Amino acid sequence: MTDLLPFIEGLPKAELHVHHVGSASPRIVSELAARHPDSRVPVDPGELAEFFSFTDFAHFIEIYLSVVDLVRTPDDVRLLTFEVARDMARQNIRYAELTVTPFSSTRRGIPEQGFMEAIEDARKAAEAELGVILRWCFDIPGEAGLDAAEETARLAVDLRPEGLVSFGLGGPEVGVPRPQFKPYFDRAIAAGLRSVPHAGETTGPGTIWDALNDLRAERIGHGTSAPQDPELLAHLAERRIPLEVCPTSNVATRAVAALDEHPLREMVAAGVLVTVNSDDPPMFGTDLNNEYAVAARLLDLDERGVAALAGNAVEASFLDPAGKARITGEIDAYTEQWLAK
Repeated sequence: MTDLLPFIEGLPKAELHVHHVGSASPRIVSELAARHPDSRVPVDPGELAEFFSFTDFAHFIEIYLSVVDLVRTPDDVRLLTFEVARDMARQNIRYAELTVTPFSSTRRGIPEQGFMEAIEDARKAAEAELGVILRWCFDIPGEAGLDAAEETARLAVDLRPEGLVSFGLGGPEVGVPRPQFKPYFDRAIAAGLRSVPHAGETTGPGTIWDALNDLRAERIGHGTSAPQDPELLAHLAERRIPLEVCPTSNVATRAVAALDEHPLREMVAAGVLVTVNSDDPPMFGTDLNNEYAVAARLLDLDERGVAALAGNAVEASFLDPAGKARITGEIDAYTEQWLAK
């Protein structure tokens, strides 16, 4: 794994499952906490690292929402968004579909138009100054119920920012059945957005079937339990429905007991289109480069195998055909140049 890290670090990449607030680096979280001293999030980096130690998925959600509470103004939103893009540029991420939860911000008092303007201003600056193309997935925080779903659908459809490409569903799965969100996904899909709900991370394959059948999912966030159902795996493989796999995240939230027990191997062996992602990278002490290294070890890949994984993310993305061809060409050129050394 270590031997491949230099190759991975320079490899052009795309990322499809990474959360907006969950990508806030310790430096940015600390800066936001200093701006808002009434928060329980510590400012000290050492205390912050301890704060980000999770006991289970429910505890992770609790900590995540405390960081969400630090983002209170359009200036906070703009700062966070651009700095996330800066961290991506350092990893040679060329394109990312960033999962944004506007309801969490607007319900805390950020004006909805100000929120849209902040993310769009950061998106345009990131592309112009950093060479990172950002697109948005607006997701429903499932734990907040149908009011949140209604608000998220309204914001996505009626105030649709230029960079918005998809509609998702995140948060806890236990006690939050997917079929209840069907009307909101129907509305988003009718408006031209793509369906990308989380499913099957902390629940069984039935949740993934619900996401496919009721929410018309085109990609599945996590899908960790899919190998428990061979029929489901075959369905995903045959229809080329990608899984957005986040290995370190799954271990950090206790969805998977250990990296060596991650079902990534079974997914790939079944022929499923798998993409590798970091989810909430600073919170889990990881980044996309590390996730590629983990996947390379689990799958026993060489450089060409890792490059093929990077190609999967481009294929599964909602980038336009010309953009896909450009990044695929960069991946191929980089790999051939590396191997010719």
